[in-house]
Amino acid sequence: MSKPVITDTIKYIGVDDKTIDLFESQYVVPNGVSYNSYVILDDKIAVMDTADARASEEWFANLQAELNGKTPDYLVVSHMEPDHAGTIGKLIAAYPDITIVGNAKTFTMLPNFFELGDVKTLVVKEKEELSLGQHTLQFFMAPMVHWPEVMVTYEKSSKILFSADGFGKFGALDTDEDWACEARRYYFNIVGKYGVQVQALLKKAAALDIEMICPLHGPILKENLGYYIGLYDTWSSYKPENKGVLVAYASIHGNTAKAAEQIAQMLRDLGEEKVAVTDLAREDIAEAIEDAFRYDRMIVAASSYDASVFPPMELFLLKLKAKGYQNRKVAIIENGSWAPSAAKKMREYLDTMKNVEILEPVISIRSTVKEETVSQLKAMAEMVKNA
Repeated sequence: MSKPVITDTIKYIGVDDKTIDLFESQYVVPNGVSYNSYVILDDKIAVMDTADARASEEWFANLQAELNGKTPDYLVVSHMEPDHAGTIGKLIAAYPDITIVGNAKTFTMLPNFFELGDVKTLVVKEKEELSLGQHTLQFFMAPMVHWPEVMVTYEKSSKILFSADGFGKFGALDTDEDWACEARRYYFNIVGKYGVQVQALLKKAAALDIEMICPLHGPILKENLGYYIGLYDTWSSYKPENKGVLVAYASIHGNTAKAAEQIAQMLRDLGEEKVAVTDLAREDIAEAIEDAFRYDRMIVAASSYDASVFPPMELFLLKLKAKGYQNRKVAIIENGSWAPSAAKKMREYLDTMKNVEILEPVISIRSTVKEETVSQLKAMAEMVKNA
């Protein structure tokens, strides 16, 4: 990987991890992930976060190469999650006189992960500054984006925002892929519950003159920052990003799947430009969550199971609720051979979500798609298209 260029005095020391299969042991990352970290070289030297312990050797080698024999004065900890703080112990062991910079909540969490002994600390508060010489760091608290101790740092001379997990994405830096797709999946599955807190952070950022954003995951953002900030504003306010329909289905023997595919094609035939279809039993549920938030409408189709709903659909709806799904319109299709129960359970979950309108009527299939079912699907497709 060719290292990203920040400035002549701010160096990238992060690591690409292409060996990881599941981020946070639940999110598929086919193109890996980056653990971003930076060092600011000035009269005083500041290290901006560390890296996951699984990348500690490469990260430490990157740091030492940039230090070129010098000793760092500060470690700024923006986030205590192990993928960023996992190498703090190694750093302190090598440089015992370094001062850890964090907020009060940082130092409440630090002993949970490390036994550091009598380490030097500097507790900072909202808008406080730390001069390194030519560079000045200003700190802004970002609680619950997405842990309570999170803070971001603004470097005033270069107009750089070190944004913690904000504006991050899945994928190693050597991956050539669309930013929005994997940033969206990252945002809604990891940060999505905390839209109110993200909005609060965006208001703080709006008062700053930002020319570059350096996140803890994903590429450094240097151009067209309004595009990225605009997406974050849309995502964190729970507004649909695009007009479109997600058809999410959970099918046992394939009959519910056939109904889902048929109504998706009907929507396309009616001129709906964006129709996404996902098999919740087989495909990445994190992508299904992403699409549910991306589009303004959704159709959920599921088989009945144990007098309830087929578990892949139940898991999907539970995750949607946990991530704050709201402000959408949803249609329901159920299937049941003798006692359909899926629609009732799906409705129960959807009714707990804010401003989710259930489009009536519900379609109830008895085992297989029949002629009367096709006419019902056509009517539902027209209803969803015009909703």
